Amino acid sequence: MAGVGVIVPIAVVAGITASGPDAGNSSSLLAMDGARPGTMATGAHLDSGVRLTGAARREVATLSVSRVLAERAADRRADRRAARLAAERAAARAAATPSPSPSPSSAGTTASAPQPSGNPQKIAEGMLGSYGWSSSQFGCLVSLWNTESGWNVYATNPSSGAYGIPQALPGSKMASAGPDWQSDAATQIRWGLGYIKSLYGSPCGAWGHEQADGWY
Repeated sequence: MAGVGVIVPIAVVAGITASGPDAGNSSSLLAMDGARPGTMATGAHLDSGVRLTGAARREVATLSVSRVLAERAADRRADRRAARLAAERAAARAAATPSPSPSPSSAGTTASAPQPSGNPQKIAEGMLGSYGWSSSQFGCLVSLWNTESGWNVYATNPSSGAYGIPQALPGSKMASAGPDWQSDAATQIRWGLGYIKSLYGSPCGAWGHEQADGWY
């Protein structure tokens, strides 16, 4: 650009110098002071102006990037606050919702039908020897009481009123084997095995009668 002169107004030189890295520098102030309207800048003055302009542009770019980063950080903080408030509202709604209470029917069933301890069939199998029977009788006993009650201590015949695993009639007969005859499998089985021994001699004898007549 040899031979080309550029007129640099004082305001422009002052603004660039004040915002550039040489703000407050004595040589920059002297250059600003020496500039006058209508004065043709030399090549040296032109070079100085280009350097200041580049510094100013870099400063503006740095400020723009900083502003964008600050705005993004503010947006992230706002998103986190919104998510936290939403979670707190959801937790408050969940805490205010009462837990469903058990229905009267299910509560009544649980209260009136406690589960017996132990497996009824295992209990019965363990008692066979005390009545003089071998394990070969166990299959007949399982078939018999599967048919009569399904080994349910609360089984009740709606027609006859027979009750429990052995279907005692009436059920209160089993009180002779224990006061917990209404709910305890071992008490009912003990009474039932005694009944089978006295009338049929063995579980297979009782099962044969059941198959022939439909009852024992």
